[in-house]
Amino acid sequence: MSDDIISYSSDRPNSLSGELCSEDLEPEILSLRPTQLADYVGQPDVVETLKIAIEAASQRGESIDHVLLHGPPGLGKTTLAHIIAHEMGSKLTITSGPALEKGGDLIGILTHLEAGDILFIDEIHRLPKPVEELLYPAMEDFAIDFVFDKGVHARSHRFRLKRFTLVGATTRVGLLSAPLRDRFGIFRSLDFYALNELVRITRRSAALLKIDLGEEGALELAKRSRGTPRIVNRLLKRVRDYGQVRARGRITPQTVGAALELEGVDDKGLTDLDRRYLKTVIHFYRGGPVGIEAIAATLQEESDTLVDIVEPYLLKIGFITRTSSGRRASEDAYRHLGIRIQQKIFS
Repeated sequence: MSDDIISYSSDRPNSLSGELCSEDLEPEILSLRPTQLADYVGQPDVVETLKIAIEAASQRGESIDHVLLHGPPGLGKTTLAHIIAHEMGSKLTITSGPALEKGGDLIGILTHLEAGDILFIDEIHRLPKPVEELLYPAMEDFAIDFVFDKGVHARSHRFRLKRFTLVGATTRVGLLSAPLRDRFGIFRSLDFYALNELVRITRRSAALLKIDLGEEGALELAKRSRGTPRIVNRLLKRVRDYGQVRARGRITPQTVGAALELEGVDDKGLTDLDRRYLKTVIHFYRGGPVGIEAIAATLQEESDTLVDIVEPYLLKIGFITRTSSGRRASEDAYRHLGIRIQQKIFS
């Protein structure tokens, strides 16, 4: 089995085989994941859709329809794949689009799936085209077509697969081809979490990590987590370390603020990269509009990093806008950075 493919069995929730390559799959992160929909916080429409689909499929004794989840990183797409497998009592196999370089990589996985198994492909929009085309008959007819020889001697053989469920996750749904997107029976979008939901997640994670975090501390941490559970959990661990070393184990709102200031996270949840992005648009390009490639070149960052990691939250809180001619910093961004607004820019 490839190092980029992990199998997970629902009847052994702590049993993972393979080398864990992503922060998503670290044992400590996994310990903070809810294992059933009843414990999942936020995304009520997504949870209700999956709850109905799982219950209906269980009553019929069938596999759940193929599921496509999309949204910014860290909102729970991988967690939902684990929950679906757990709720269905199925084995979960995890891989990613970039890991499936050749058709043979995908065929090796599909032919080892048992009836009812869940296959999770993260960043599914990054599948190479030949691999993606192999998925079409696999998803629709549960079969793979092999072609032997070439030219006049070419012959085809259809290999039947056991009925499985594909759960795909993507941060760039617009890059998915229409034929692949249309083969998913359940298509749901995950959005940033509300503040009260993040507080609940923070309190739950703090309890699991045995951190004495009061309501005010949880609220302060939630405010700076960019509406993202993964960031809540990451920052919570940094606050725990800071409190242990610098505050004799006492976690107060002031401790949270000091720890996150050390991490470069301000009261809006903006990081150093976010602030550099905004200052680049404001100072180098007079507030915009400016294209993403120009911003990336100035910052010496990959444009995909800016589009996937930085921009979704800045758009959400209204610090930038996208126009037909490029990105533009808003008045709120100027105020947050303490930069004087030039009236001619917004006239």
